[in-house]
This record gives sequence, structure tokens and C-alpha cells, in this order.
Amino acid sequence: MAVRMFWLVPLVAVATPALAQTAQTDANAGSTAITASEEANDPATDIASITADRGIVTRPGRFTIEPSFSHAHSNATAVAVEGYTVIPALLIGLINISEIQRDIFVGAMSLKYGFTSKLEAAVRVPYLSINEDLREREVFQGTPVDTLRESSGEGLGDVELSARYQLTDGLGGWPYVIGAIRVRAPTGEGPYDVERRVIEADDGAPIGVELGDRPTGSGFWAFEPGFSFIYPTDPAVLFGNLSYVWTLKEEQGFENGGTVDPGDIVRFGFGMGFAFNERTSFSLGYDHSIIRKTTFERNNDVFAANFERIQIGSLSFGLSQRLTQSTSLSLTVSVGVTENAPNSEITLKLPISL
Repeated sequence: MAVRMFWLVPLVAVATPALAQTAQTDANAGSTAITASEEANDPATDIASITADRGIVTRPGRFTIEPSFSHAHSNATAVAVEGYTVIPALLIGLINISEIQRDIFVGAMSLKYGFTSKLEAAVRVPYLSINEDLREREVFQGTPVDTLRESSGEGLGDVELSARYQLTDGLGGWPYVIGAIRVRAPTGEGPYDVERRVIEADDGAPIGVELGDRPTGSGFWAFEPGFSFIYPTDPAVLFGNLSYVWTLKEEQGFENGGTVDPGDIVRFGFGMGFAFNERTSFSLGYDHSIIRKTTFERNNDVFAANFERIQIGSLSFGLSQRLTQSTSLSLTVSVGVTENAPNSEITLKLPISL
């Protein structure tokens, strides 16, 4: 999300008209200087280094290699009550309180290539390590003893392929508008690929599902069309994005509800960035996702109590530091502002242009 404003100031090469050969040499040197300056202050690298797919497309014939590492932490408490109320201050029955702590570590490698001045393609390969601790008391049992259960998962995540096309050039007071399409392949181990166990109450009624290991992928193909915009307005740059994630339904077996149709997702975000100097820039933004309810071919009581939609919102701020003419280092911190969002997420990226 960090953006530099110096790329808006064109450099002018002045050649002294002495001899024709000298003038031609000076002009070529000036052209080289312009290109180098533009490369050194390319907003695409700065914006994309903090928030994915919000920069201008990669220059034609150029590769961008972007290793990244992120850590997300979640902490949630759930309360289950089995009983009845005699008066508003008195509850007769059992209360079960569970606390879940989850840490997700993601190392990823992204490759981008610019085919033309308006078209780029990219691939992202993530590797996940998930650790989850659950502290609870035995469900619907009157025991005062807490138990701690641990589960984990590690492996390849869902590989993403994307293409972006720049629709406008940002002239005449209009913003840069970039259209994009992203395809997510189920290369990671999905929730229906790991061992699953139905949790039942004393009367045999299903009350939930327990996974033996943490899945590293979604288990479904997904397609995400969308667009983003960048609007320079000195001394800041405004940006935003809007996309829709369409997930294909798949047959997961009779015991899992038959054909499973994961809920589609609407994503949007906005923010601003500005530069402190030629090398350091700062950005602030907000991202929100609306996830629709997952539906099943068979009505299964285990999944009947899901909400119609889930809201995930996070506030992000980051810093970007240009290390060399072709390399930048960015650090982003995101804080969840809705109950289902991770409490915190830290992301470190190192985009390198070749």
C-alpha cells in the first residue's frame, strides 16, 4: 500500500547542441536517465509490496520475484450452555467454555512477468504451517478440570494464477484502472481430505465436526474477477479494489452432505499512501470480505446452525523501504476489526525486479 509520489515528476534531459554526434550521445544518455529514474520510483512495486494487486502492471519484459512471510494469530472464546433459567440471575445446568488459539505461518513465492505495457501474469505458491490449541472442559460434563488439545497441519497451500490488464492510463484526471482475474487451484489439503470425526452429545445428536489435522487448502476451485484503481493526488495516492470470488461446488460424499457448495465471497478495500522521502513510504488501508453460507445437498443437522454470512474486516498499515534500484522491503501489520478476522497479522515482503 506504500506509494511514492516522485514518479509523477518527469525528468528532463538537456543536451548541449555542439556537434551532431555529441548531441545524439547526450540525448541517449538523457533517455537512459529517465528510464532509470522511473524504474527507481515505480509505484507499482511500492503499492503491490504491501497490498497484493494494487499496483500498476509490471513493465514489459521484466520479471518480479517476491518472497514473502506472514504470521497470523487468532484467539477466540466460545460458550455453550445446557440448562434453563429460573430467574434472570440464576441458571440451572452446565456451562462449557472453550478457548482456541491459532497461529498460521505462511511462506510464499510469487513470480510476475510483464508481457506488454498493460498486461502481466503472475503465479503464487504458498507453504503453510498451522498450529491450534484448544482449552476446554468435557462437553456437557460437570467436571472442573480443563483439558488442552493440540492439532497442527503443514504442507503446500492453494496455488494461485492471475492475470492483470491496465484499462486506463491515468490521464485527464482519471485514475489508473486495472482489471484482474485470479484462479485458485485446490493443491493444498482441504477440510474433506483430512480425517474428520462427528462430535455427538449424550443423546447421540450431532453437535459439531472435529478435524484430525488442520487443512492447508480450501479443497475447491475458485475464480476471482475484479478490478482496482489508483488515483494520484499530491501528496497522497488513493487506491481501492473490488472483487467477487466464485467457488465451484463439488461432490464430497454422502456422509459429508453430498454436493458441497462453498459460499461465494465479495471483497473490497480502500486506502491511501504517501512518501516521506525518495526511499521510505507509508500506507493505511481497510479490507473487508463478506462470505456467504456454505450449502449442502443433504440437510445435515451438524451444519444447520451456520450464519447466512460471515463478515471479515481488517485495518492495515505498512512501511516500505527501497533498498536498491530494483529491490524493496515492506512490512505490513493488520488488525482484525470483526470477530471472525485474525486478531493480528504481520507480513514481510521483498519484491525484486529483474
